[in-house]
Order: sequence, then C-alpha cells, then structure tokens
Amino acid sequence: MLVKIFFWALILRLGLSASDDFTYNGFKDVNLSLDGLAGITSDGLLKLTNATRHAMGHAMFPSPLRFKKSQADNVLSFSTTFVFAIIPEYQTLGSAGFTFVLSPSKVLTKASTDYLLGIINITNNGNASNHILAVEFDTWDSPQAEDINDNHVGIDINNIISNYSTPAGFTSDDDGKFQNLTLLSGEPMQVWIEYNGTSMQFKVTLAPLWKPKAKVALLSPTINLSSIVLDHMYVGFSASVGALYSYHYILGWSFNIDGQAPELNLSSLPPLPQNLTSLEKKRKTLLLWLPLTLFLVLLTVAGATLTVVRRKKFSELHDDWELEFESNRFPYEQLYKATRGFKEKYLLGIGGFGRVYRGVLPASKVEVAVKRVSHESKEGVREFVAEIVSLGKLRHRNLVQFLGYCRSKGELLLVYEYMPNGSLDKFLFSETKQTLDWSLRFKIIKGVASGLQYLHDGWDQVVIHRDIKASNVLLDGDMNGRLGDFGLARLYDHGAAPHTTNVVGTLGFLAPELARTCKITTSSDVFAFGAFLLEVACGRRALEPNKQESEQVLVEWVFANWKMGNLYETKDPRLGKDYVLEELDLVLKLGLFCSHPLPSARPSMRQITQFLNGDVPLPEMLPYQCHAGGIFQFRNESS
Repeated sequence: MLVKIFFWALILRLGLSASDDFTYNGFKDVNLSLDGLAGITSDGLLKLTNATRHAMGHAMFPSPLRFKKSQADNVLSFSTTFVFAIIPEYQTLGSAGFTFVLSPSKVLTKASTDYLLGIINITNNGNASNHILAVEFDTWDSPQAEDINDNHVGIDINNIISNYSTPAGFTSDDDGKFQNLTLLSGEPMQVWIEYNGTSMQFKVTLAPLWKPKAKVALLSPTINLSSIVLDHMYVGFSASVGALYSYHYILGWSFNIDGQAPELNLSSLPPLPQNLTSLEKKRKTLLLWLPLTLFLVLLTVAGATLTVVRRKKFSELHDDWELEFESNRFPYEQLYKATRGFKEKYLLGIGGFGRVYRGVLPASKVEVAVKRVSHESKEGVREFVAEIVSLGKLRHRNLVQFLGYCRSKGELLLVYEYMPNGSLDKFLFSETKQTLDWSLRFKIIKGVASGLQYLHDGWDQVVIHRDIKASNVLLDGDMNGRLGDFGLARLYDHGAAPHTTNVVGTLGFLAPELARTCKITTSSDVFAFGAFLLEVACGRRALEPNKQESEQVLVEWVFANWKMGNLYETKDPRLGKDYVLEELDLVLKLGLFCSHPLPSARPSMRQITQFLNGDVPLPEMLPYQCHAGGIFQFRNESS
C-alpha cells in the first residue's frame, strides 16, 4: 500500500514538473489558449494583433502553473525568455503595446483595449483582488496610464499605471553606456524576465536578437509577490491596439518555475512576414509575357492600340504661359500611377473644392497627397496657377508643403506633401479616433499660430489663408500641426491696401466685416483662428445647426458661458482633468479675443504667438454687454 502511495505521488510530482517548464522555438502545432485577435500563422508565428483597430488579443499557456508550495509560502523563483517584434501601421506611431502577464484566469475578455493593454478594465483598475502581474512593452504615451514616454518597459501590479518603468534599451557590457532600443522598429528583440523567490528581486532585461543578455538588467526592483501571485496562475501574453494598429508577434518562448528558462534556438525561430509586392509583380509580369508566340503575333496591333489609348488617357493641357512654371509641373501619368488611377481606396477626403488622394510617386517612392480641383473655364486659370506656384515657395515647419501641379481635361491636380495622421478635425470630432490629450492640443495650436504668423509677416508678400479651421490643419508623423489647403489663399504686398473679393470660406469662421466690405485682411484670418482655438479647446465645431439655438454658434456659446462664470465648462469633456488650467484659460479667452467684432480690436498673429509662448501676458478681459445679434465686446484692462 505504501509503495502504491509513493508511486502515485512520484507520478504526480513528475507531471507537475513537466508542466512547469516548456520551450517553443516557434508555435506550429502548439496548444495555447487564444482569444480576440490572437492566432498562429502558417509559419508558426504567434500573432497577438492584426490590422483591426480598438481590439486586443490573448495567448495563454492552457494549464495553470504552481507558483507556491503552500499558501503560506513565498512565491517560487521563475524565469522566462521570449523573442518579440512589433510592426506598426506608421513607423513612428505606436498603438498601446503588449505584456507578458501572470493572471489567475486564462480568460481576459472582460479587459479593455487601447491603453489598458487587454489586462485590466476601467472599473477594476487598481484593485488588489485582480492578482495581475504584467511586464508591459508600451508604445503609446498615455496620460491615463501616466506613461513616461511612448517607448518604455514597465512592471504593472494590479494597475495599468506602472509601479516601475524605464525607457526601452540595454546597458552595454563593453562600455557601460545605455543604448536605446525602439520597440516599434519592426526588428526582433529578446526579453529575459527572472524572479528570485529568496531575494525577491525581479529582473527584466532587453536586447536585440542575437545579442547576449546584458549583465545589468533594465529593471531590477525588489518586490514581494506573496500577496499578488496566487498558488496557481496562468502565464501568457496580452496585446492591445487603439486608433492606430500594430502587429504584435511572438517568435519563440520558454518558461521555467524554480529554475532557469531554457535557451531558445534562435536560428530555428520562424521568420517575420516579408513584403511580397516585388514577388507578386514578378509573377504577374511572367503571366503577361506567356505565351511568347501569341504575344509576338499581337504585338503590333496591341502596341498601336495602346499608344492611342495612352495618349488619350494621359493627355494634358499645355499653354505657352505655363513655360515659366514647368519646373513645378508633374506629368499626369505620374500622378495617375501614384494614386493607382485615383482609386477610391486611396481617397483621403472630400472637401468643398475637390477630392484628395494618397499616392506614392513611382520613381522617388515619396508619399504625396493629390487634390483634384475642377476647372472647366480657362478664365482665371493662369492667375490661379501663378498664385499657387508662388505659395509653393513658402517654407515653414507648420505649413503643408506645395510640391507642384498638373492640368488635364478640365481639372487641376495639386500635389502636396503627405500627412500620415490626416486632419485634426477627425481627432476632435470623431468618436472612433483616439482623444488628443491637452499637451498635444496646445502644441498643435502653437504650431498653427507660428505658421499663420509666417504667412502674415514672415514672407516676401502677405498671404491671407481665408479658410483656417480644424479640417484644414493636418498632422504629420510626429503629430505636429500643419496648416494646409491654400486653395482660397490670396497674396498682396506688405503695406498694400486690402483686396476686395468674393466672400468665400466656411460659416462660423467668416469675420463679420466681410459681409459689409468684402475686403480680406490679416484680421479676417485672425477671426477664423479664434474660432479654430475654440474648436480645439471645446471639441466642438464652430457651427452646429442641430443644437439648441443658444448653442449653435460656438463663439457665442463660449462667450455666454463666460458671462455666467462658467467658462471652463465649455472645454472638451473628453479631456477630463487632463489639462493645464492656465493654458486652457489662455486658449479660451484668446479665442474670444480673436473673435472681436471690430477688426482693429483683434490682436495680430505676432501678438497671438507671444501670448501662446508666454512672452507677453494676455490683457485682462471682462465681458460687459452683448449686441442684439449675440456678438460680444470686451473691455481690455492691462494687468
């Protein structure tokens, strides 16, 4: 009888030991518990997320592992190593990140996406009952998570706010210097995570693939895990994406309790997906050239037909007066190929003056935005082209660069530098976009102000933009605000009298004097900039006809709340408490100051830039009456 008991105890112990360490050099035919976006590719890669937005994926070892010998004991030592790679939608913009996680359950479907990384939700964030231990590899600087930057490693205990975090990188064994690593590089990296149950030291080390583990760990705090880690826990990975997507891959993984995790065989890990475009082109080219005999027979007829069709398809309009602009002209065929024939899937947006497409120039591989503007009449084309080419000479970090143009069959094609993050209004007014935090909004405001000051004061001529609004502010790869769409812009010499012109623009941004004088000035641009400031601070459009009458015109609504002492209640509610009160106060009052009904009372863009940079204090402004039309006046008192 004793022999039987000993025999079964031995089998049970051996079974437990076997399940407490494992090594996966790739994941083909590996049994993991997967949910959400997670899956295993045909090559054996563990893919946690794909091109889906605002989603998450989990991959857990299917059985719980024993981390304590008894409830009263300390947590056993454990170690793991794995190789990962993150391939983002845009090279410099991440989307949340992924974690190595210990959890009491292998089902984490009640967790949330975006900055919560698929391990926690808003309601249970910070609860000691979570028993969640995670090492995060975070590529999004989230104010809600109090992240240190958008490229860091952190240790999270029951909370998405990291207990310990540091920029991603490693300390060189050769010279002791810290070397940064970019988690979004798309290159494989290896991680070692080790916990010593006796000293309670928790080590996290990161290195590029094929580089040995550094002697100095990236993180090495002392943590007592006894109250956090239960007797039995599940181990695995969680990844999450937000408004932008990223592919999160695990190439290999090993784990061990009460011992060192086995080394991975790096040479046998599955490869990351490669760009198959060139191979596909070769395949299609091969199919087009077969059979050779038939091609030779049809060559003459096909060549002649193709020439006629090509000339008709890519025909352009050329006039003698365009010779001086030849260096700014793009061939129509080049733009047609860049946009794949102006296909709908490359459409970036539709405005009042045309459709805008994304394209890649065939020779240089430079990304561009191509705007198609209808221009059936020849009247005014020469002046328009001359003016838009002149605007192409503008050079400022906060202006979208005009690259050139093309004329073809009753339309103008205007070519601009491509802005990967699109227009600002999508982030301010769309429920599907990630909310911009206040620091980013204030940075964009200052950038647009700097660009507009350059248009008014910094160039050979005065440039009046005439259509300043959130939808005409584009965001580059670093989320810098760039003023674009110069289709309505007009130029005149410094000191010259204001021009009289047709009143064009967008309701809610038109200065009141335009209806009376039809004269565009820098002050009319300042009025529109004021409405833009309020759009950014309030998260509302300048004109919303579907709201109650008192709330339809943004500037009047903000002014009315100011009179009642409720100015700060007009801020975008999605900001929560994440804002700097002094900056919010400045932006709201400056927006009203710029919206003064008298052009002479509005500040210049130079003054506005000084206010925003803190070089000059904003004058104290007190509302004292409203006109019948609801437009306000200020009394300015210097403090």
